[in-house]
Amino acid sequence: MSRYRIVRGTPAEHGYTFPAEWERQSATWLSWPRPEGISFPGRWHEVPSPLAAIVRAIAERQRVAINVPNANWERLVWEQLAAQRVPRRRVRFFHVPTNECWCRDHGPAFVVRRARGAARSRARRELAVVDWGYNAWGGKYPPFADDDAVPSRLARMLDLPLFRTDVVMEGGAVDFNGAGCVLTTESVLLNPNRNPGLSRRAIEEILKRWYGQERVLWLGEGIAGDDTDGHVDDLARFVGPRTIVTAVEDDPRDPNHGVLRENLRRLARLRGPDGRPFEIATLPMPRRIERDGQRLPATYLNFLFVNGALLVPTFGDRRTGRVALATLQRLLPRRRVIGLDCSALIWGLGAIHCLTQQQPAA
Repeated sequence: MSRYRIVRGTPAEHGYTFPAEWERQSATWLSWPRPEGISFPGRWHEVPSPLAAIVRAIAERQRVAINVPNANWERLVWEQLAAQRVPRRRVRFFHVPTNECWCRDHGPAFVVRRARGAARSRARRELAVVDWGYNAWGGKYPPFADDDAVPSRLARMLDLPLFRTDVVMEGGAVDFNGAGCVLTTESVLLNPNRNPGLSRRAIEEILKRWYGQERVLWLGEGIAGDDTDGHVDDLARFVGPRTIVTAVEDDPRDPNHGVLRENLRRLARLRGPDGRPFEIATLPMPRRIERDGQRLPATYLNFLFVNGALLVPTFGDRRTGRVALATLQRLLPRRRVIGLDCSALIWGLGAIHCLTQQQPAA
């Protein structure tokens, strides 16, 4: 019997919640970039090789699902992956057209609940998809109709229940601890270019009801060069239910210095549902990266959890890179922390987390 249907009500009303990213996954999703897209102007030829290296690192640990426009693109992308020795048995293509490649923001948001009648010892879970509204970061980069349609198309293909809302939301704007807390920024979710007319209180209620959370934790602004207006996945991330890692900039002349210092101050004041503070760890910012006079939003926080590992973007700065990788390895001793060069990818103003979306195990 088909499971696909458009479900009335909110995920929380049906017992669903958004899990922490470090929980067991069944797949990682990507939308492969096309040369006619606008994300990598003049440098698309530099993208396939480092992106294929990311796919290989994921495919060594779990399945990879890739959105491509058609069968011809599937063949072309597979040739690029084969050149990086990606195992074919771990890759599945879906013929789903997209405008751009930023699957974190336009891809399906998977929510989970315990399957009815499942014994606690087995902990079997059911998945559903939330289809948020999408407007390319406040209408900055039209057209975006194909990107906006991705979650609904994939819910049908995957035969999963679908929750649909017109509220604009991006995956990079929120981060979860798996224990009822969602971390976000005022500069994105309170920006009138997303949901004009919605108050802070209304946004908080939406986050709780549609992601199945108890508490919303607010940071302020984003880093320089971030065209999303300040996604939290460039600023601060949960690495455990009570541990947040955040970026700091030591150079007082850098525009990120004050922004990150303020967010660190806010993090120290945050409390979970039990009233306890979080453990805060810091990562340095990589050295300033510019191309064609444009500041690029390079940060080690744009990492991706996969089964047994953490994939961390690096940018050719050995000094800060060593510190960032060592800090994350200390915080996650049971995972292998792997640095992957994203110097070419950051020209698109994003890195590993921005390009991917995890599918929880069911």
